[in-house]
Parts: sequence; C-alpha cells; structure tokens
Amino acid sequence: MNLPRAEGHTPCPASALEGVRVLDLSRVLAGPFATQILADLGAEVIKIEDPARGDETRAWGPPFAKGESAYFLSVNRGKRSVAVNLKSPDGGRIVRELALRSDVLVENFKPGDMARYGLDYQSLAALNPKLVYCSVTGFGQDGPMRDMPGYDFAVQALCGIMAVTGEPEGPPMKVGVAWVDILCGLYAAVGVLAALRARDRTGQGQHIDLALWDAGVAAMANLAQAYLVSGQEPGRYGNAHAQIVPYQLFAAADGFLVVAVGNDAQFRRFCRALGMPELADDPRYATNPARVEHRQSLVSVLAPALAAKPTAHWLASLREAKVPAAPVWGLGEVFGSQLARARGMRWTVGHPTAGDLQVVGSPFQHMSLTPARPGDPPPRLGEHTRVVLESLLGYASETVDRLAEEGAIGLGPKGAGEGEGAVA
Repeated sequence: MNLPRAEGHTPCPASALEGVRVLDLSRVLAGPFATQILADLGAEVIKIEDPARGDETRAWGPPFAKGESAYFLSVNRGKRSVAVNLKSPDGGRIVRELALRSDVLVENFKPGDMARYGLDYQSLAALNPKLVYCSVTGFGQDGPMRDMPGYDFAVQALCGIMAVTGEPEGPPMKVGVAWVDILCGLYAAVGVLAALRARDRTGQGQHIDLALWDAGVAAMANLAQAYLVSGQEPGRYGNAHAQIVPYQLFAAADGFLVVAVGNDAQFRRFCRALGMPELADDPRYATNPARVEHRQSLVSVLAPALAAKPTAHWLASLREAKVPAAPVWGLGEVFGSQLARARGMRWTVGHPTAGDLQVVGSPFQHMSLTPARPGDPPPRLGEHTRVVLESLLGYASETVDRLAEEGAIGLGPKGAGEGEGAVA
C-alpha cells in the first residue's frame, strides 16, 4: 500500500519496511515487542493508547528514566503515540480512519472486545481488504480457554516450560524473563511479514490468530517432540541437558562456568584438557547415549576436577581444546563486554525528557542492505496525537481541540505532536 507518511516520522535510510504503516493497538509486552521489531526495520508504527492511563507498562517500575518506565522504554522505540478513547464514538471513528490508511494492525484485546468497538477484523477488512490484522491473545480466538486472560506466568505454567525448568528435586520454575511473551512477539512479527508477502502476490490481507500458548508449546521444540515420540514426560535437569552429557553448569574454584560438550570428539578433547583422557575410553562414557545413561557417575568425577581450579584456567584450557565453555555473565558484564560493543547492542536515542537514552540494539542491525537502525525514541503518552490527526487524517486544528475537550482523544504533554523528538 503506497501511502504518505504522517509528519514527524523520518525513516532510516535503506529500511526494509519503508512504506509500511502499522497501527499498534497492543499493550504490555508481546504485541509491543512485535511492533518494535517492525519499527526497527523501518515501518511507520502508530501506537494507539488510552488517554487516561496509556499502556499499562508506563507505570511499571521502578526503575524509571526521569519518569519514563524502563519496561515501557524497552519495547516502544520507533513509534508515535496517539491517545484515543475507544469507548468514544469519535475515538472509534479515528481508529477506523487510521486502519483505512494502514497496512497492518496489531491488537491484544480479549476475544470479542474489538468487535464491540467495530474494530474487529471482519469490520475493518470490509473497509480495507488489504489490511493484515494480527490478534495476540492468551489462548486464541476460539477453543475452551478463549476467555481466559493471557499472562506470561500462567502460560508458562500451561505450556510445559515450567515443568522442565528448575532443579530436579525442586519445584517447577519460570524462566527469568517473560519468555512466552517475547516468543509470541517474534512469531507475531514473522506472521505479519509472511502475510505482507502473501498480500504482495494476491492483493489480499488476512487475519492472524496468534496465541501465547501456541507459541509456548511450539517453543518446547525437541522436548515436545521427544514426548510425542516416547510418550514419556521429560524431567527437570536444572542447569544440565536432558539428552546431552556433559552439557551443564559446573562450579570452578572461584565461580561458575558452562560446559557444552556436543559430540564424542569434543568429549575426548574435554577429558584431555581435564588431565583425565582415560574417561573417553571408558565404555560407560565413550558415546553420548552411554554418557546420558551414566550421567550421575560421570558428573561425580567431573565436578571435583573442575572445582579444583579457577574459572579463568578452565576457560583458557577449554578454548585451546576447542570445547565450548562460557562464564556466567550478569547484565553489567553483558553490556560492558567487547562483544556488546562489536555487535552494537547498545543504541542511543534522544528522548525529550530522559535525554540521551540507551536502549538494547536490534539483532537485525547486521543485515547487509537494509539493516535495522534506531528510529524515534519511545513516545510520551499522546505525544503525536495532533500531528497524526492533522497531517495524516486531515483534521483541522480546531477539530482536534474539540475532540480533546470532549475526551475522545488526548493531546499528551504540552507542546507535543509538532514533530519534536523525531530522529532519523
């Protein structure tokens, strides 16, 4: 869809998604993560927020960067905020007008909620047949759990990941980040791009019904397939691997390191590096299936040997032996590393109130022709309402003022919406 951009948004040069407009009606994490990926790749993303409270994550903290929630900042760069009251007839009309001028709509309302506003896929597709409409819910648009809210923690409990995470004798454990939300956001971005590619061929948009639970189950990958093959529930192995040994966390004399022996040749080199080459000739340990079967006895030999010397010794020794091993880094070590500098994993964007704001770089920045680049900073609530309504929808300034007075829209911070804060 060849549409003019609203003022106040400047695409980065050589953007893969230049010319694609995304209407983002999602909040919290999964949907905003997906639309931020699209923004990083050059799409114009207009984020619709409630004028009274905005995205819930604006209040999730601490920490805050001069009043801006780190949680919100993490998944909303490159977007513009338009504050619209969907319960207002004028607010619903504004969103429909924006949908007519958009290529993609992403929402994460409960099933049926968008229909109440006349903003469901069927209603909008009748007006804009080329629209790609992605609905992100906890458990899908149909099925026995469609009405249950989709919280990452609950979905982790229901998709199998908690049953296999944690120490063998301990309770089930969630992943430290909102794992299902992030995966679902990735699936949503991939689905949108696939639907846009299909539209290139057919001229027809489509509805993407994406569930957090579906994404979580699919991401169980080899463990899910192992269950389907064997009918046996996988156990919890803590920091070990269910099907590869030794592939786990070990304590060194001064800290911890991960050893990831992926094949028998690596195991032989590992044993030589430990000064115990005879282990590789022991029939109990010579092959990976044998090592899995005799996991306990092997680990009982390896653990004290590794605990006898410091982490640096083992990392150097195993690197020389070409055996995969790594220290356990905290985020300070992650972002302070030469690797982070080489891979550009800190971006800086200029924020109107937070100043020079550091954000996490996109993995897509290394595309050879159309790399992801930092775009606009994460927006303040309603910051771009006026500029979008006037430049994209053609509303008169007096009309925008009247809609704000009537509560249909919010205009955000004083002076916002006039192109300030936009970066190339």
